Amino acid sequence: MAQGYPLFVKRDLDGFFGLAIDNLVQWLLIITLCKTACGMSGENEYFLYKHILPGAAISLVIGNLFYAFQAHRLAKREGRSDVTALPFGINTPSLIVYVFFVMLPAYQMTKSAQAAWLMGLIACLGSGVIEFTGAIYAERIRRHTPRAALLSTLAGIAIGFIAMTFALQIWQRPLIAMLPLGVVLITYFSGIRFPGGIPGGLLAVAGGTGLAWILTMILPGEWLGRTMSARAVAEAWALRGWHPPIWAGGELWRYMYTAWHDEAQRKLLVGSISVIVPMGLFNVIGSLQNIESAAAGGDRFHTGSSLAVNGLSTIAAALFGSCFPTTIYIGHPGWKGLGARAGYSTLNGLFFTVIGLTGTVAVINAVVPIEAGIAIVVWIGIIITAQAYQATPREHAPAVAVGLFPAIAAWGATVAAGVFIAAGGRSMQAVLAANPAADASGFLLHGMNILERGYIFTCMILAAISAFLIERKFFAAAIWSLVAAGLTFAGLMHAYQLRDNTVDYLLIWSRLPNGVFGTRAYGVAVGYMLLAALFAAIGWYRSRWGSNGATDDVRLH
Repeated sequence: MAQGYPLFVKRDLDGFFGLAIDNLVQWLLIITLCKTACGMSGENEYFLYKHILPGAAISLVIGNLFYAFQAHRLAKREGRSDVTALPFGINTPSLIVYVFFVMLPAYQMTKSAQAAWLMGLIACLGSGVIEFTGAIYAERIRRHTPRAALLSTLAGIAIGFIAMTFALQIWQRPLIAMLPLGVVLITYFSGIRFPGGIPGGLLAVAGGTGLAWILTMILPGEWLGRTMSARAVAEAWALRGWHPPIWAGGELWRYMYTAWHDEAQRKLLVGSISVIVPMGLFNVIGSLQNIESAAAGGDRFHTGSSLAVNGLSTIAAALFGSCFPTTIYIGHPGWKGLGARAGYSTLNGLFFTVIGLTGTVAVINAVVPIEAGIAIVVWIGIIITAQAYQATPREHAPAVAVGLFPAIAAWGATVAAGVFIAAGGRSMQAVLAANPAADASGFLLHGMNILERGYIFTCMILAAISAFLIERKFFAAAIWSLVAAGLTFAGLMHAYQLRDNTVDYLLIWSRLPNGVFGTRAYGVAVGYMLLAALFAAIGWYRSRWGSNGATDDVRLH
């Protein structure tokens, strides 16, 4: 341990509350989706509390303790006391995608919650292997990618999927959420310390929780949007129990062998590859971007070991019963701005180990309203977005802005799909099948879906092209355009298939099911190739005729 770098500091509590709330949302989402989509309710509820949550706890404690240890090593090596550990938790996009595109089809075909669980384990294991393998080549990608390209993706995700999503919850339930928001803004924008040195995050969560219980007693439930209930706490308490992690590796291998020799289940296994491969690659790139974000904030962690442990944690999750990959979280600059160091990561790992092995997740949800802590997560999103501009060269600011568009389109597509589902009328598939040029208040649904698919790649590539054009490195811009063309042709970007309101990837080897709307986006791939030709031609012209011609003096103002 570095001198002056303790195991815990007071501000680790602020970081812990923010990270724990973020992870708790994922756990509650796991419970909800597995019950409603995969048959894990009633007599099958034990899959959640005896397998999935204990397995998730194992994966979180492995990763969080490693990243805390990694922070101590960096602090010792550089003689610093301000190192902040990489945040870590359940990967939200993978969680949702694996439920709806791997586990749900297995459940629909077999009517077996166990089959859905085992298919989820296969997907999680595959993702972990891809993440672990990615540790070998990720540093090369990082060295040859402009910082603007890596950070702009995070900024887009922070705006749409972190800050905006939770901000909407704050204004939807203001009586509970607005006061904690004020505490968080005072703490981190004004830098004011509260009496007794009480951490602002702790005060926000405790104050919001107390306020929710008090208001429940004096106001009707419709005023609050959620009612705190002693009965709900008692029912949640009844679910508690000791659930040690159970080795699932044997069952996993036996199922893979059996499924491969059954024609129908073999189709499920092969079809899941089109989900596992892109999600695994996205996890690698997303984690890489988060490591770069930490480096921009002054904490340069070793890329290979960081990604390797991320992959090993996901593999451990699958082997001990969890269907959901882990990832290095977005938000390092936010946790660093909170004053958190390594202790918040340790606390997060230990906390989820306890609630995962004791089945007390539901108790936490019944006692503490999520609105009491989401303001911390909103602040994290704000800081991530700010860092994308502050930690890149000033002239690259337009490149950061360009990289925001695909992530914003992804958020918009998520909202649009949700609205179609809530409306209960014609599906998005029916609308686009009748008219692919259909729009909603001027927003093209087909174009939004095309821009959304593979947005982690698209954000990074568009920002990289823009940064190299700003630097007049035309051949580099051409190479990135060719990479975009290749990924698009393969189906990892832009290509999609749409069944009702559910958007899925359409890889080059996948067959578009009958009656499903979709596009392979070959036109977009050709467009990227034309860009590559244009950039290469300009680069060749400048290299042949010199870079001091009159055209170099032409600027747009």
